[in-house]
Amino acid sequence: MVCALVLLGVSLLAEQLQDVLWETLPDAIGVGRFSSLWMIVMLTATGLAVGLVLRAVPGHGGPDPATTGLVDAPMRPGVVPGLLLVTTLALAGGVSLGPENPITAANIALAYWLGRRAAPGAPVELWVALAAAGTIGALFGTPIAAALILSETLASQPGPGAFWDRLFAPLAAGTAGALTMSLIAEPGFDLSLPSYAGPHWGDLLSALLIASAGALLGMVAVYAFPVAHRAFRALRYPVLALTAGGLALGLLGALGGHLTLFKGLEEVKEIAEDPDGWSAGEFAVMAVVKMAALVIAATCGFRGGRIFPAVFAGAALGLCAHALVDAVPPALAVSCAVLGVLLAVTRQGWVSLFTAAVLVSDASVLPLLCAATLPAWLLVTGRVQMQLDGEGKALR
Repeated sequence: MVCALVLLGVSLLAEQLQDVLWETLPDAIGVGRFSSLWMIVMLTATGLAVGLVLRAVPGHGGPDPATTGLVDAPMRPGVVPGLLLVTTLALAGGVSLGPENPITAANIALAYWLGRRAAPGAPVELWVALAAAGTIGALFGTPIAAALILSETLASQPGPGAFWDRLFAPLAAGTAGALTMSLIAEPGFDLSLPSYAGPHWGDLLSALLIASAGALLGMVAVYAFPVAHRAFRALRYPVLALTAGGLALGLLGALGGHLTLFKGLEEVKEIAEDPDGWSAGEFAVMAVVKMAALVIAATCGFRGGRIFPAVFAGAALGLCAHALVDAVPPALAVSCAVLGVLLAVTRQGWVSLFTAAVLVSDASVLPLLCAATLPAWLLVTGRVQMQLDGEGKALR
């Protein structure tokens, strides 16, 4: 429950600040809310502000975000306030990252700090699993997401007891987080796309091709990740790197439009409301710009997660496929493209399949998604990941 409240508090604060920065302030000075000028100025200012805060706060916001994953070892609790502050600034300022990584890291740090005092003999892994499950359950509004993500970790770890014995406590934590968020905020991921009529032989080929295209788009971003990181590290000073990153994000926003800003959850719902409202070329630009923004934001020093921006990029790619070939159902195209992009970005098969399925809320898509996983996974498995080691080299 506490994990959900931390997520909810940061999200609500970021939304309030976002309204000030993107509505109240531009209206007061007579500038268009999402004009190219305002996007460039606001993202650059956000980079500068985050850089200055990171330089001043204890712990400097934790380790380099390019070297962290969704679930990592606990950091010192003194780092948490600064981490949550810069996460709020980035979310409000329009940075193309989600809240999942820093909120999970903060909750793990707090759970471990409190847990050591309540039960000193308990292993570190227990508090990590409980905090991660509670946060992921709250993020997705269901404990199933937490169970699927942690199952990949727990299944590979040696330990006493059956697998479900080890998963029981995290599943309970995920349930508490999901219920808390559902009762307070009522999160929803269904994009309300036109209903899928059911699988056909032609849909199988479409699913395989679109998921593979999504995986290739994601892999382009993965291979660009260490290159962009080296470029920003060459600037030597984090404040300068973040300001330059913010400027680059503003320029990308001017190119792709305001829908390519922010974490992407509300924006993906907007483009999904009207699958025929943009041309194939416009959807393609959105997908490429969003992936580029994700790479820049995650390598220049902004704290944030990569799942939600990747979902937007995948949805835009899927709608591009539908615009190119009208016979491809939008629900199938979006879910398969999201699946492919997430497989490349996260390397977590369960969370990719779950997220792709929950976006369309139609069980008839599941057999095709499972089939589409096969070629997409073959394209990404064994290759470098969107995460770096301490020397800036991509992990495998």
